[in-house]
Amino acid sequence: MMIRTFLLSATFFIAAGAHALSADEVKGMALGETEARAEALNKAAANPDDKTAAFIQALADDAVKTAGDQVFVMKDDKGYDPITGAELTVPADAEDVINNNMMRGELDNALAALKLFSKDDKVRADAIKTLASGSDEARLPLIEKAWAAETVPALKNQLEMVRATIFLGSTDKAKRLEAAARLSGSNNPISKTVLIARLAEEDDAEVKSALQASLRKVESALAWGDKLGAVFSGISLGSILLLVALGLAITYGLMGVINMAHGELMMIGAYATYVVQGLFQKYLPGLFDWYLLAAVPVAFLASALMGAALERGVIRFLYGRPLETLLATWGISLMLQQLVRSIFGAQNVGVENPVWMSGGVQVLGNLSLPYNRLVIIGFAIAVLLGMAWLISRTRLGLFVRGVTQNRPIASCMGVNTARVDTYAFALGSGIAGLAGCALSQVGNVGPDLGQGYIVDAFMVVVLGGVGQLAGTVYAAMGLGVLNKFLEGWTGAVLAKIAVLVLIIIFIQKRPQGIFAMKGRSAEA
Repeated sequence: MMIRTFLLSATFFIAAGAHALSADEVKGMALGETEARAEALNKAAANPDDKTAAFIQALADDAVKTAGDQVFVMKDDKGYDPITGAELTVPADAEDVINNNMMRGELDNALAALKLFSKDDKVRADAIKTLASGSDEARLPLIEKAWAAETVPALKNQLEMVRATIFLGSTDKAKRLEAAARLSGSNNPISKTVLIARLAEEDDAEVKSALQASLRKVESALAWGDKLGAVFSGISLGSILLLVALGLAITYGLMGVINMAHGELMMIGAYATYVVQGLFQKYLPGLFDWYLLAAVPVAFLASALMGAALERGVIRFLYGRPLETLLATWGISLMLQQLVRSIFGAQNVGVENPVWMSGGVQVLGNLSLPYNRLVIIGFAIAVLLGMAWLISRTRLGLFVRGVTQNRPIASCMGVNTARVDTYAFALGSGIAGLAGCALSQVGNVGPDLGQGYIVDAFMVVVLGGVGQLAGTVYAAMGLGVLNKFLEGWTGAVLAKIAVLVLIIIFIQKRPQGIFAMKGRSAEA
């Protein structure tokens, strides 16, 4: 693939008057000490043709041998002349060309420089990223050429920063001052590293002052990126907490059942996703990238059916006795964990992201938004809207609200309260399964999956106000963002403790949560 990219790039180089690969260049890149080889490599890469590009790639792939002063490019156990391409007889005493770490770094940078002329924007962007930390003036002609030919404004600006980084190491004071001024507009962490390294070496007072001013501006820009990153991480965590807590908002908030097996219902949804992935890998490999669309309803149904079975078999005998439901569901959670261990094993299982959920979008130099997190945020919003519509606009939602608020009157009106209880518990369990499906895309799937979220889910429901959907949303997002900001100051463990202390203080002052229930239900 890389060779094809180089061959496509060759048209550009030939049109620009690239010189042909010579025997001296081949020997210079393959023979001698590392410093001399690196110097020869940089000279050849500054104005290469297709054969030069192919030979550099062969060096990077450890596909070059030497015998005396003769150099061979190896392919399928056969030797070829790097200049003419003719097949040669490789002597038995031919030795592999050894590339140490320094030489490998030089080869990687040379290959990245050659990829600056690819027709693929992503390939060029990756090449610029690789070259961003380099300061070798030997590559400047190639980078200047790429900068002049670049048509994408964002990539052209990035190349401008690479040029500035190279000028920063120049012996010309004016170039160093110009580079410092240009780098002041960068929001790339590499620019900060380069400026700090140059400050340690700089002797000129004027240039040093310019570098310090540039470093302050870069650090300010990076600080904003860190803050936005913390907000995004908080929203991402909040969306996961929201998915986890939505199901609990029904089973605990509306039905009064302290369901300690809620985390295991999430786990069932995650394992259902794993099973669907395996079926697609075996029977529908061509459609594997879409397995997640099939896994969503399967995860919902698997957890909903398990929830319905639990409600009919155990929970319905314990309504009105919350402490007993806590003990019973805690025992059920242990049984479900052991069941999963018996079927799938005690080790975590791997659930892969589809291609369309892999990677991310680069917003700032130090802020990248992963696609899987963005999809989960959108998924949480969709589940929230669907649940709100179901509870407030459908016949089932009307029955659930009626039975929750006044069970005897609802029964007198002809509502089958036992059936509504089962439906409501199954709905809450199914939403837990959806949370497990989402969690499978961002973390490990194992028998203990639910244990890490059950306490947080209860905190969200209690903090938001028992039975209050809007409160659940505010509490989930607030806890997510607050937790991520505190992590940046105190670390993950202390942040968890601090959040728990704040929640305890808040509940002491306002036991009903953020949103208090109104009307007769508040008096019940």
